Amino acid sequence: MVKQWFRSGSPWIWMTGGAVSISLISVIGLLAMIAWKGLSFFWPSEVVQFELEGSIAKQTIIGEIYDRELVPKARLAATGVDVSAYDREEFERLLIKTGNREYVDLDFRWILNTDIKNQSTPTTLAVFERSKNGNFYGYVEGVIEDGQPVTGDKVAYLHKLVERAVDLNDEALDLQNGDIGHINYELERLRLKEKSYLLDNELTDERVAELAEARAELRAEYAVLEKQLFALRKQAQRDQVMVKDMRGEIVTIPLYQVLDVWFPNDMSFLTKLGHYFIQLGKFVSDDPREANTEGGVFPAIFGTVFMVMLMAVIVTPFGVVAAIYLHEYAAKNAVTKMIRIAVINLAGVPSIVYGVFGLGFFVYMLGGSLDQLFYPESSPTPVFGTPGVMWSALTLAILTLPVVIVSTEEGLSRIPSTVRHGSLALGATQAETLWRIVIPMASPAIMTGLILAVARAAGEVAPLMLVGVVKMAPTLPLDGNFPYFHLDRKFMHLGFHIYDVGFQSPNVEAARPLVYATAFLLVSVIITLNITAIGIRNHLREKFRSLEL
Repeated sequence: MVKQWFRSGSPWIWMTGGAVSISLISVIGLLAMIAWKGLSFFWPSEVVQFELEGSIAKQTIIGEIYDRELVPKARLAATGVDVSAYDREEFERLLIKTGNREYVDLDFRWILNTDIKNQSTPTTLAVFERSKNGNFYGYVEGVIEDGQPVTGDKVAYLHKLVERAVDLNDEALDLQNGDIGHINYELERLRLKEKSYLLDNELTDERVAELAEARAELRAEYAVLEKQLFALRKQAQRDQVMVKDMRGEIVTIPLYQVLDVWFPNDMSFLTKLGHYFIQLGKFVSDDPREANTEGGVFPAIFGTVFMVMLMAVIVTPFGVVAAIYLHEYAAKNAVTKMIRIAVINLAGVPSIVYGVFGLGFFVYMLGGSLDQLFYPESSPTPVFGTPGVMWSALTLAILTLPVVIVSTEEGLSRIPSTVRHGSLALGATQAETLWRIVIPMASPAIMTGLILAVARAAGEVAPLMLVGVVKMAPTLPLDGNFPYFHLDRKFMHLGFHIYDVGFQSPNVEAARPLVYATAFLLVSVIITLNITAIGIRNHLREKFRSLEL
């Protein structure tokens, strides 16, 4: 009976189904773990006040509980902690985020449970999110508006003044990056234009006068905008808040440094939920701060999507044309077989090798040649002779080219030869047959190759470190200055952001939740891009289904 069961093949079916189920559960579990550890970071946790005394001097600690762990007694004794008075083998200790970075030695500290003499969660404890030096924890003692102390409901007035300061800071930043940034961009273009005339011996007195007049107009406009910028900054610096910290001292915090303030111990569930989504929105839409350990990741999201879309635009036509040539035109000889073997082998080359190739060929050779031919006035500062988003897209296009070629060629091979013969018999040329019959029928396979290419390119980091990605990009590759798309600029990437925050961060504990959050966001971006491509593929499949009949 058992032999017959094995011979029937049922055990292998059950084993295959079990392996698939285990793999699926593992993937879902991994994503769930990343999502939980990353997204829970934005939930407003309780702020606890601890009164400590025992193995350490008597003191007060205010902060958020980040983690708990059990530590063996021998390990504590080895570090010099006196726990001989306790008859136990393990001790619980808590990891507390204390903030107030400029006044304490460590942003995070471990405290033993046995040292806690009292702990409480006062409703008046406030959390200040600041533009630098991290969070600040304490009690609001007073609010100062334009040099005068505020009477009445200090908390309500504080929220109002913080919102005012944030709006003024945003307005100043928009002015600096917008109109003032445009003027600086135009002044730099005038400088390069003058140097170009000088190199070509065309710098006449008339052109010098024109350039001087243009500079004067831009500088006059700059002076007006600079006054507006200074006025906005002065208004933002007008107000302060007085906070009593865990040392018992009163600290005055300028409100222009405060991004938000909340009282987590006095928030209801719905209030916490609203605050959670606000913080999540800031993470997606804001720029990073404090060496990428705080703030948002919008430049990294934009850079990842922009680079992947540019790569898709480059790799699709080249991959499709190469597959069409190999399948429809190339002779069935040894050379064609060698090309196919080379394409398949290229898919197994380590990605860092492509990065080295991109740096040597695209950046130094091609980019350097473009600078010599078209941008001599920029010398010695390179334009395209330095890593940038275009070279990153081209490098990843070569990396993913074999995937598109193989997928497209498989789609072409599934089209019956009778379809081609029927089209030719009706008087169509081979080119017309390819354009109107073969390529539309193979379009779902082309989209499949593009989906695989996007999934791989979006997660690559190693080659990008050589050809364009940076820790912090001052500007996006897209802005309001002509030619609007600046393919020579460096960019940020979610994958590199994960590497940088996880392994290069000066504050490991603060960066750990952001690693999970950014990883989950990267997976979400890849899934979104893939779902979009799958939707287009399904639409094409339904649109050209009639050609298969």
